[in-house]
Amino acid sequence: MLDGISMQSDPALLVGFDKSDDACVYKVNDELALVQTVDFFPPVVDDPYTFGQVAAANALSDVYAMGGEPKTCLNVMGVPRGFSKEIIREILRGGYDKVYEAGAVVAGGHTILDEEPKYGLSVTGYVHPDRFYRNCGAKPGDVLILTKPLGTGILTTAAKAGLLSEDDQKAMIRIMTELNKKARDVFVRHTMHACTDVTGFGLMGHLFEMVDGTDCEAVVDTQAVEILPAALEFARMGILAEGMYRNRDHCEAQVDAGTVQTAVCDALFDPQTSGGLLAAVAPEDAESCLAMLRGQVLSAQRIGTVRAYQGGKRIFLK
Repeated sequence: MLDGISMQSDPALLVGFDKSDDACVYKVNDELALVQTVDFFPPVVDDPYTFGQVAAANALSDVYAMGGEPKTCLNVMGVPRGFSKEIIREILRGGYDKVYEAGAVVAGGHTILDEEPKYGLSVTGYVHPDRFYRNCGAKPGDVLILTKPLGTGILTTAAKAGLLSEDDQKAMIRIMTELNKKARDVFVRHTMHACTDVTGFGLMGHLFEMVDGTDCEAVVDTQAVEILPAALEFARMGILAEGMYRNRDHCEAQVDAGTVQTAVCDALFDPQTSGGLLAAVAPEDAESCLAMLRGQVLSAQRIGTVRAYQGGKRIFLK
């Protein structure tokens, strides 16, 4: 979309949009860089307060994925004409509460009229200019660690059809409203070569970004990946998010699925909202990292490894 548009360069811009990273990084001085991102979307749950929490957690996650600490946030909101003030206040309250939980502040924002309600945040955080993470840079031997279960895209699709049980609804909301702060706090104490959050492109799409164009490929142990049981059941029934098909179109040609069940593959391509962090951790730090993550995050999973690229496909499932 930007082809042919004149783009200015700035040596202080350490991370831009060249590699589809989660956020940009701009160097202020030798000790400080700004991490900036923006994300917003239509409701994924019916309750307005919960929607505000989910949208805020999702936006904050991009800063955590870069190894940063969120500091200031601006609301981004679209509301239909005639939308009740009570609903708007509840969406904003959910966002504010989640931002304050992150230790950041909401400093303002902008609202427009829109046919469909939308909400999210523009987030600015801090990171050291020599100690931030990108979604590429994994090295052979790295261990792949994931910090939340998969399947929320499938469950939100089932919820729209009125098929989700109350318990599964609660599990889905807990995952989507959980901040990735604790995962970030553990990761920064270990040697990591790449990190991203698993969101709209699903696990396969974001893992492909991690190894595409590098001298690496990834091997994923699908039995080690935690997939919500209800999500697998719905996947077997063919109840899948539309985004799953787009994700398959995007990178399925780079994935060797072997004999892995179709429903499991569908869950690996399932678009997540406010998913966990996916990190390529140096092998000598992997066990320590996992031990510290346990009890701090919803699911500390050692899901695979990175190895030298052998030509052909980039991701291998077993």
